[in-house]
Amino acid sequence: MATSRLLRTSAAVLAATALLISGCSSGSSSPGGEASPGRGTAAGAQRPAENASLAPLPAATPAALRPYYDQKLSWHPCGVAGFECATMKAPLDYSKPSADTDLKLAVARKKATGPGSKIGSLQVNPGGPGGSAIEYLQQYAPQPAAVRARYDMVAMDPRGVGRSAPVECLTDKQMDRYTQTDVTPDSPAEVNELTSAYRSFAKGCASRAGQLLRHVSTIEAARDMDVLRAVLGDKKITFVGASYGTFLGATNAGLYPSRVGRMVLDGAMNPEIDSRTVNLNQTAGFDTAFRAFAADCIKHEDCPLGTKSVDDAGRQLSALFKKLDAHPVATGEERKLTESLATTGVVAAMYDQRAWPVLREYLAQTEAGNGRGLLTLSDSYYERDPNGTYANQMYANPAVNCLDLAPAFHSPAQVRAALPSFRKASPVFGENFAWAALNCAYWPVKPTGTTQRIEAKGAAPILVVGTTRDPATPYIWAKALAAQLSSATLLTYEGDGHTAYGRGSTCIDQTINNYLLHGTVPPKGKHCK
Repeated sequence: MATSRLLRTSAAVLAATALLISGCSSGSSSPGGEASPGRGTAAGAQRPAENASLAPLPAATPAALRPYYDQKLSWHPCGVAGFECATMKAPLDYSKPSADTDLKLAVARKKATGPGSKIGSLQVNPGGPGGSAIEYLQQYAPQPAAVRARYDMVAMDPRGVGRSAPVECLTDKQMDRYTQTDVTPDSPAEVNELTSAYRSFAKGCASRAGQLLRHVSTIEAARDMDVLRAVLGDKKITFVGASYGTFLGATNAGLYPSRVGRMVLDGAMNPEIDSRTVNLNQTAGFDTAFRAFAADCIKHEDCPLGTKSVDDAGRQLSALFKKLDAHPVATGEERKLTESLATTGVVAAMYDQRAWPVLREYLAQTEAGNGRGLLTLSDSYYERDPNGTYANQMYANPAVNCLDLAPAFHSPAQVRAALPSFRKASPVFGENFAWAALNCAYWPVKPTGTTQRIEAKGAAPILVVGTTRDPATPYIWAKALAAQLSSATLLTYEGDGHTAYGRGSTCIDQTINNYLLHGTVPPKGKHCK
């Protein structure tokens, strides 16, 4: 479930559960394409256990918040058959709740279908940050059937996302230009162009989103989840979150440990590490994913990256990117395939190994002078419709990430100093990811969050899931989060792609379904393939 991004291609519709996209950088919809879950010093390194733990909130609901917890939702049919929608009120600022500034958050549900007695409500979040939980639910609610039968499946678009007071920053035409910005600058002039793009993006968000930009943090969204729990009539929360959704879920558990029922955190993030470490870890994660793709590609005689070795395939891809940097290729439309768009297209295919055959085809087409395929993958990553309209995920993503943590870098000089470590983490993607991590340096709102341990002492058993070759949320993060949470058990998927649940492993799906339906926690150290 991470941004549960759909890669729509001419060859197939590939569900890359996670968002993606979210994917990758210190928090942004950066030109060049990596929008990440957000937080980052050496690839694979973890911060020492020196951070303060997230303190739980008082168990008693403050009087000022009681109207929100006591509200009644008015459900009505909406959009997809079988779904109901409603609007939930939440305070813009939890420290100063006021009806004058209330947010209206969109909620959708699909009632339990039976057979069997209803267990309660199951909240879901696909990640991002910025992925629409409602869109995710409406696309994937039919699975898994056994869980759907016993739970009301519920989704709320987090504040600033989708249908819940969405953050907006640029016009569609401006976003087109932004996504084509060179994120591997070769001269002072190109560095200035990149920083100017970041400044313009931030300025657009400030002018269009206003005060909302100060109140889209993960802490606030996690508090909204507790309000929804109460409004739904659940004494404890049941939750499945993927990618950034694991950070939302873990934060909710840290704030309200006594209200945790059953919680699955799939493709886990590590709340203890800073933005630079996040970006460096993810750079290494995408390198691992690319090497797995390359190892598969060179087994095929038609591999566009050659058939010599994984390292040679990496050099071939880097050479292609450099060629596109100098000479973008035609796509059959006004936009050409630039280096930045091509990199984003390749990154998008790393989320799901089912995209590998399509990526091979599109790389070959690009080598032949037709960039349409990689542009299609890039557009799927950016959630750009064929008519040129962008969803708001690439605006909500930096809005949340840049508020949650201090910037990975504060100046181009700091990026240059870090380039050797990023190139070491990934010879193919390192330079791109390092410069993409500069975006929060120009954000118009100062961060309100910080790195911290989340222990959630007293919480019911929590299931943390990690995939060994996950590009966007490296496996080391799942191990770190499971070690932090006092009641967590780690479930490992030995495989490729972003997240594990619902991606084809019977072992993973049965284990998680057993936990959600019966509360059965798998044995310590359980691995699935």
